[in-house]
Amino acid sequence: MRPYILAETNWKEVKSQRYKLAVLPWGATEAHNYHLPYATDNIQCDHIAAKAAAIAWEQGTKLIVLPTVPFGVNTGQMDISLCLNMNPSTQLALLKDLVQVLEATGIDKLVILNGHGGNNFKSMIRELSVYYPDVFVCSANWFQASDQSQIFHEPGDHAGEMETSCILHIAPQLVLGLDQAGSGAARNYKPQGLKDGWVTSQRAWTQVTEDTGVGNPSKATAEKGRVYMEASAQEIAGFFIELAKLDNQDLYQ
Repeated sequence: MRPYILAETNWKEVKSQRYKLAVLPWGATEAHNYHLPYATDNIQCDHIAAKAAAIAWEQGTKLIVLPTVPFGVNTGQMDISLCLNMNPSTQLALLKDLVQVLEATGIDKLVILNGHGGNNFKSMIRELSVYYPDVFVCSANWFQASDQSQIFHEPGDHAGEMETSCILHIAPQLVLGLDQAGSGAARNYKPQGLKDGWVTSQRAWTQVTEDTGVGNPSKATAEKGRVYMEASAQEIAGFFIELAKLDNQDLYQ
């Protein structure tokens, strides 16, 4: 039993704790090239949330990791079989219900630990602050916590070297041989503003990539995944520890 993982702990333990922070891992269920499982984002979120929480717990931080939400925004992949879409409006409704529970429990901080590039919680956090002004909500993309360029030759956007390395480290039994993976070659937009990133839209996935991957996975290794996830967990744990110590009225300097 890991007492900081809600799904594994029990009422006897929970009722004796005064948690300072809740963590909500949020992934997606979608195709990841030919070689990675549909649950790639969820597997990574489960792993990194638990690893970071363990570090923080060992240093005295009372936090609780909620079950991973396995459905993300996949509106650009509706024509790919069994990419399970959850609309942003549905995500907001779910967050409202969960934050209501946290508030009633006396937990006034929530970190949404995001593992899917299609999820964007910024506008939802703004709305939640109106409904639950006493609960501080923030979101963090776990895959941006540490520098990918120091470990990977070509990290990739989706099912590339980085994600393939991470799943090879966490769950190698779920990865097909890299000789069965697609190249991850992807097309970019024609309009320059979209290429440069100051104009945003949604990619039509099957027009961008033939194998659903964006990024070449050929140089992926389990060791790269281990090093990257350990570095990321340390950074994320540091944030958990720092945030949990602060009062919500004392977050600014």
